[in-house]
Amino acid sequence: MQRNTRLKRELQMLSTEPPPGISCWQTEGRIDDLRAQIVGGENTPYEGGLFSLEIKVPERYPFEPPKMRFLTPIYHPNIDNAGRICLDALKLPPKGAWKPSLNISTVLSSIQLLMAEPNPDDPLMADISSEYKYNKPVYLEKARRWTEKHAVQQNQSLEDAEDKTQGKQDKVLSAGRKREALGSLEPQDNSKKTCL
Repeated sequence: MQRNTRLKRELQMLSTEPPPGISCWQTEGRIDDLRAQIVGGENTPYEGGLFSLEIKVPERYPFEPPKMRFLTPIYHPNIDNAGRICLDALKLPPKGAWKPSLNISTVLSSIQLLMAEPNPDDPLMADISSEYKYNKPVYLEKARRWTEKHAVQQNQSLEDAEDKTQGKQDKVLSAGRKREALGSLEPQDNSKKTCL
């Protein structure tokens, strides 16, 4: 009962005053199954990407942290291929830093910060971590490519669909204008016509 009351309050706060670049909502009326989206930060390899996350809220929340994972593939030292996230705020003490005073909004903000500033000393992906430490340009390039492939493409296809719809509407309007113009043509006095 305490979990549901608190979650309703948190979701209300997330819908009225969301942190910049973050949105969160419940799925299919289930308060313990949430989805979130984080916009990739400016001047990061994730810029322009929209990353979806799944949030499972345990029965003992807020005394246990929510379980969060990325649904959108992301190239990052602290996030593995299954989308699991290595972040202190998602683990109970003594290994983690979760406490009941934290909430879903603060954890999502922490994940957004982790995206901008990876922690290569506590990696889930050792090879990406070593790339981040010793060959940053290669890491940045791969992270950008993954973002374009997995996080931007979905948005791009929506924009393309909107562009095509707009293009069809423009053609219909253009054809209508031509018909109107042709219909309004009246026989003119040819004597006043100049050479073309």
